[in-house]
Formats: sequence, structure tokens, C-alpha cells
Amino acid sequence: MASSGEERRSSSPGRAGAGTELSPTADATQLDTAEDFEVLEQEEEEEEEEDLSELPPLEDVGRPPAPPREDTQAPEQGGGEAAEDPQEWLDVLGSGLLKKKTLVPGQGMDTRPRKGQDVTIRLKATLEDGSVVEENPALTFTLGDCDVLQALDLCVQLLEMGETALIVSDAKYCYGAQGRSPDVPPNAALTLEVELLAARDAPDLELLSGKEKIELANRKRERGNFFYQQADYVLAINSYDIALKIIGSSSKVDFSPDEETELLDVKVKCLNNLAASQLKLDHYEAALKSCNLVLEHQPGNIKALFRKGKVLAQQGEYREAIPILKAALKLEPSNKTIHAELSKLVKKHADQKNVETEMYRKMLGNPSAAGTPGKCKDKLPWVRAGADLLRGVAERVGVTPRGGEHWAGHRGCVSVPQAPGGQHNRAPGQGGC
Repeated sequence: MASSGEERRSSSPGRAGAGTELSPTADATQLDTAEDFEVLEQEEEEEEEEDLSELPPLEDVGRPPAPPREDTQAPEQGGGEAAEDPQEWLDVLGSGLLKKKTLVPGQGMDTRPRKGQDVTIRLKATLEDGSVVEENPALTFTLGDCDVLQALDLCVQLLEMGETALIVSDAKYCYGAQGRSPDVPPNAALTLEVELLAARDAPDLELLSGKEKIELANRKRERGNFFYQQADYVLAINSYDIALKIIGSSSKVDFSPDEETELLDVKVKCLNNLAASQLKLDHYEAALKSCNLVLEHQPGNIKALFRKGKVLAQQGEYREAIPILKAALKLEPSNKTIHAELSKLVKKHADQKNVETEMYRKMLGNPSAAGTPGKCKDKLPWVRAGADLLRGVAERVGVTPRGGEHWAGHRGCVSVPQAPGGQHNRAPGQGGC
């Protein structure tokens, strides 16, 4: 859940990605000219965007106890437990890329927040040169949902209530290689001063009003859009999946027809973006499932049709993919991306058919009346009929010759695989041609 403090600026680390969607005019241009059709719904405004989400949302550091100190006896805290030495740095991940140091001790380890709780912190973020890039007196987010920088998600769970800590993070756990325009350059490390102000259980989804559920799901979706733009598709999938779980949760509150419609719209956007992220990770079966879920609600959804066609093409199912892309093109005749993808598939399908035809020709021989021995000429019509039948069966079951195996026999005659020792298999009483 988001507090009023965190909504003050769209570039906040706690809500990066919100407010990044394209206007309808820009989106229409992107439909026609974008090379990568997958991103059509990643940043649209009012109009638009194993399973899976078994992928880890972020690196989980658990709750390690405070390391023992041989040289210093820590003072007793309100919680009755020893606190860290205020001057000691904790290497959170053991890699040196994320460190935490306590400035003001908290109330004891038993006051640390739990994943899934809504926490409120005071935040000040600075670059290495001391430039302040963010200040928020009351940033609220759900711990463990990747709503904020990973550096915060990983370290806030280690804070005690009332504790103030300094966090030094590599760019990997902040804004990465892309940075955040205009104030955070690419590959910039950040220093975060954080104070844990409050922690409470997240609201019961069953008791949320329609408006509250829509707002919460949209915030998760927008966070997924941010991760997609950062090319962090695993975390994007995590955020879209959380949004879908919110939408699909049961409710004890009645929603108006307009709210039901808006929830469905958010669901379709999330599923389309989820499919785009899964495609980026080559998770084809999962992407196909997401596309089919969209098409159950909106059979004419152009983005779901395009992505489904692309998934099937990646799996080599050209015969199934082509009519789906044709249906998408019929809905958007001027879309150059669909035109290009369809043309490419038609050519691949034709090449595939040529390869199969040559394979069957080699399997069945090349019947020809010229030069056929007299004994075989009489059998030629039956041979051709048998060859056609065999070809049809092979097409249905996908039979291909095994490596090294060839079909023996003279041209124009019924051919059978050779038996061990080089002898032809013949039924009793059959002669050669």
C-alpha cells in the first residue's frame, strides 16, 4: 500500500515506474513503427498494459542474528536484546555490494518487520558525491513485494523499530545500468539513510473496496512496467503476478459494474505484459497460457493474438501461427510489425513444406513409368496409391526415417526397410521386381 508521502513524486525510488506510460497518440505510433511489438502495453496510459511465478522475486537474506562481538559489550535495548555496534558494517549479501550500518539503535530484534507487512520509513538517498536525489519523510510500501529498490526491500527487513541505519548499495540493487533520468546516472551507487517508523499487517484483500483493489493492482502493474523498462523481466513477472493475485482474490464487498469492468481491464493489461516478459525469458508455454487467458476475455485483443502467434512460431508451429497473425493483421491492417512477422512465417512455412516433401520423396522413392521393369509397370497404380496412403499416415503421425535407415526397392515399386544383413523383408511368396 502507498502513503501520501510516497506519491509526491513519480521518480521516487519507492514508486519508480509509476507515471511512465505513453499517451494514446504515442501508443498508436508505437503500434505501427516499433520493432519490438512485445512492449506495446508496458507504458500505455488510460487505454493500456513454472506458473510462473515460481521465479524468485529477489534475493532473500532471511533474518540473520546480529553477529557476535568479542571486543565490545552491546548495551541492552528496549526489546531486551543486544543491538549491533553502531559503528559496525553488516555485509548483507556477503558480496560487498550491499552494506548496512546502524546509526541509532532500535528497540530489539523482535521488533523487526515481516515480509508482507506494510512498513513506513523515512528515506534520504544520495549519490557518492553527496547530491541528494530523494527525500521522503514517510514512504510506505509492502515489504517483499519489490515495490521499492531492492536495496530497501533487502535491508528494511533487518531494521529494528525506531532504528536509523545507513545503507550503501551498488547500482545493481538500485537503478542499475540505466539509472533514473535526470538525477541518477547509469551504474550509480547510492547511499540510503533509513529510519523504520512503523510496521503493520497489510489490509485484508477480501475487505478492500473496488476502488482500493483497482488502485493497489495498478500500483503493482506499474512497478512491473518499471522493471520491464529496466530489462529485469524476472522482477517484472513477479510484480504482474502479484497484481493478478490481488485482482483474483475473493471479496466480501460488492463491486459496481463499472468497477468490475475496470478490474477486468487491469487484469488484461497485466496478462498481456506478463506474456511479453515471459517471451523475453523464452518461457513459451507460460506465455502461451497468458495469451490464452487474455483471449478468453477479449478474443479480438490484437496484442494477445500477436504474442500467441509469435509463441507458436518460436515453437515451430507455423501452420497454427499464420492464421492467428492474419487475424491480428485484419484488426490492424497498417501494423508493420505484424506484416513483417507474418511474411517471415509464411516463408519459413514454405521452406518447411519443401523440406518435408523432399523427405517423403526420399522415403517413398520417385515413381516413374520410364525405365520401370515390366513386372513393376502393372503394379504402378497400386504402388502410387500405397505411396499416397503412406505419405498421409506419415503426415498425421509425424513419422520420419531413423538415422541411417533407408528405404530399399526399385523405383516405382513398393519399398520396405531392409532387414538385418541387407536382405529385403518380403511376405511369403513375393518375388522381386
